[in-house]
Amino acid sequence: MKILTIIVSYNFEKWIERCLGSLKASSHPTDIIVIDNCSNDRTVEIIKTQYTYVRLIENHANLGFGKANNIGMQLALKEGYDAVFLLNQDAWIGSDTLATLAEQSVKHPEFGILSPVHLNGSGEELDKGFASYAQLASINNLPHRHEPISCPFINAAFWFIPVSTLQRTGGFSPLFYHYGEDKDYVNRLHFHQYKIGYIPTIYGCHDREFRKVSFEGFLRAERVYLLSEYANINYRFTQAFAYGILAGIKKLTIALLKGHIKYAKGYASTVFSLLKQSKAVIQVRKQTKQIHASYL
Repeated sequence: MKILTIIVSYNFEKWIERCLGSLKASSHPTDIIVIDNCSNDRTVEIIKTQYTYVRLIENHANLGFGKANNIGMQLALKEGYDAVFLLNQDAWIGSDTLATLAEQSVKHPEFGILSPVHLNGSGEELDKGFASYAQLASINNLPHRHEPISCPFINAAFWFIPVSTLQRTGGFSPLFYHYGEDKDYVNRLHFHQYKIGYIPTIYGCHDREFRKVSFEGFLRAERVYLLSEYANINYRFTQAFAYGILAGIKKLTIALLKGHIKYAKGYASTVFSLLKQSKAVIQVRKQTKQIHASYL
């Protein structure tokens, strides 16, 4: 199976060796493309001088996660790859991860996306987000089976996507710049009758437990969640409006009643921005219901 691994980078220097080194050590070969979103560290220099086998695309602006990944997906379709593997820059995989993903993807075409188990940066415990999605208390609770386990959502740190999925579902939606792209994409997979799952016998490490959530980060997460609900094509538009816009107004009202003016202002701004996007949301909802390589 011919696999293209796509890494979107922004100040990738800290993780280059572990990330690219893990792909080099993979038992299943993969071509690698790094799509750089205007890093201001030594990312580009290091890749050009030390990782000459990596294809590098240097964007002249920060295109965001989804649009940059779409560039790699477009190349995969154009150049006859069988699958893409989306890998976060702050992540790395085990030597047999790609081989198992490829094997199980062929055996289970009902899965539009497969992922390994997500561990934290030390590799000693489950990534907290993954543990929540997969409803696992700890690494000791992993099932002892080699086949995929279905999950309602898995974040895009390690996504193995067959090209057949891209041809049917497309790439990431232009509604999402950074964060929320994966949630929206999974919603679209479900609409097109695909499953998403993980394989409990393989792993990837995601070095993100050091991150702290600021107030601005909290509001951004709230906004992208409400936008993903507004764009969710599994809902009728009236439902989507209720789960996106009206839910935001409800949060605004609760914040006001509790005297949390800072939060109320944040939710007011969020609702206003979502309403301004209504025309684009309607267009995207119509587009993503089609069986087509949208945005690629």
